[in-house]
Amino acid sequence: MSTITEKLSKLFPEASIQDGDTPMMTVANGKWHETALALRNDESLLMDYLVTIVGMDWTENLGCIYYLMSSKYNTIIGVKVIAEGNRETPLVNSVADVWGVATLYEREVYDFFGIIFLGNPDMRRLFLSIDWVGYPLRKDYDANPEINPVSTESERQSDFTQQYSIDTDGKLVKKDVRVFEKEDFVVNIGPQHPATHGVLRFRTSVDGETIKKIDVYMGYIHRGVEKLCENLMYPQTLHFMDRLDYFSAHNYHHALCMLYEKAAGIEISRRAQVIRVMMDELSRIASHCLFIGTYCMDLGATTMLFYTLRVREQILDIMEKTCGARMTFNYDCIGGVMQDIAPDFQDDVKALLKVIPQNIKEYNEIFTGNVIARNRMEGVGVLSREDAISYAVTGPSGRASGWACDMRKLQPYSIYSELDFEEVLATEGDSMARFKCRLREIEESAKILEQLVDNIPEGEYCVKVPKMLKLPAGNWFQVTEGCRGAFGLYLESDGSTKPYRLKIAPPCLPQAAVVDHITRGQKIADLITIGGSMDYIVPDIDR
Repeated sequence: MSTITEKLSKLFPEASIQDGDTPMMTVANGKWHETALALRNDESLLMDYLVTIVGMDWTENLGCIYYLMSSKYNTIIGVKVIAEGNRETPLVNSVADVWGVATLYEREVYDFFGIIFLGNPDMRRLFLSIDWVGYPLRKDYDANPEINPVSTESERQSDFTQQYSIDTDGKLVKKDVRVFEKEDFVVNIGPQHPATHGVLRFRTSVDGETIKKIDVYMGYIHRGVEKLCENLMYPQTLHFMDRLDYFSAHNYHHALCMLYEKAAGIEISRRAQVIRVMMDELSRIASHCLFIGTYCMDLGATTMLFYTLRVREQILDIMEKTCGARMTFNYDCIGGVMQDIAPDFQDDVKALLKVIPQNIKEYNEIFTGNVIARNRMEGVGVLSREDAISYAVTGPSGRASGWACDMRKLQPYSIYSELDFEEVLATEGDSMARFKCRLREIEESAKILEQLVDNIPEGEYCVKVPKMLKLPAGNWFQVTEGCRGAFGLYLESDGSTKPYRLKIAPPCLPQAAVVDHITRGQKIADLITIGGSMDYIVPDIDR
């Protein structure tokens, strides 16, 4: 029995606890809220980071699996809660007052499973339209297009949200609450706005130029990836990873392949592991370069985009030679990688490593020390370490607030534990800190590439895998470090060739969700600075 399982058994003797790589604790819904508080506050556990909430339909009942992580001990556990009531009104107690990000996570589960969270202050659909019929991730969902026809009318929206509670007679009570006050002046920023970095809409109430509240509208490009995966065989699900955060395509492929390999007991070659990590770090550099360029353009410094695109183009040329593509690579596969690296891969990477120091020096000279940039970014959109953890803001955005949340260090995977690199941290938590963290991470990724470029071992690039891959019945959880933060994957298998449930927990959803929290009281112009500094990708949010 693991140490964390022993602690859980002592603190929660009534709970059913299953040991494993990720201990799973089953808690009755009536005890869930007090258990959640205890898990977060107990000094021996300190489960203060809610990684994701996995909505589940086990046919006989509905429920949730909560994955929690400790920012102090770096341990991960799962908590299973079965919904009370029937399939018409399944009920789970909300933990929105325990973890800040839970408000949005619970809305997502409600949207796709219809589970009502008692006490959640905002129980609206998150991605689908307010008049959508049915809950798509339920197993009995009717996908007949005639039930939900494509509308050509303007988007319907509601001025009200709902809050649910149980009264003294045990009856479910629904209360309508205004999203904005009647007298509020509300402006729309997005979805067609270059500074929202995709089709994301901020309904923003303002007092003059000061932001009072932001209501984030998502789902404009929701494609139902999780539902699609339920009807595809395991290898057929991989290509979706390119189409979430398309700048983390390799990183996401790597994560899903590792999840399947762990479930199947497949051991890949050392050569494939090194290639995968090199592709991940090349992706990180390219992604951060594009962030720097587009972010500076958001603030009016258009020239920087051309400087950063030079390095990005150099990396995409390297990718194209090996993968045959420049954005949707579909390169990692179950068992290794699709094909071996190009003959001049190593020479091209060395050429890239030569120019990176000079390029970073140029970025700093042109922009970082610029007095206008400093005035726009320093002290703007400050996110405290505690709020970063509560809202699950990971990646460079979380590390800029002093939270050591790099999964390559906390939950080492592949060969990362063997590599010498630093986790880049700052303490200011403002837009400038988030910008600088990404600059410094380019240097650390280059350091990793330097260690590997001349040490790619011989061997096969892909081991043999059954053509018809069946995974044993069970569940697995994998968390890795994408270019924008922690990327989580939950798999539940029923022993067939298709996933019973594949939950994708992207880093960008909480980063968009926290914008309301850190923009209140700021100027409307600061919304562009703050939103851009979070570096979210909308297809990653919507999936």
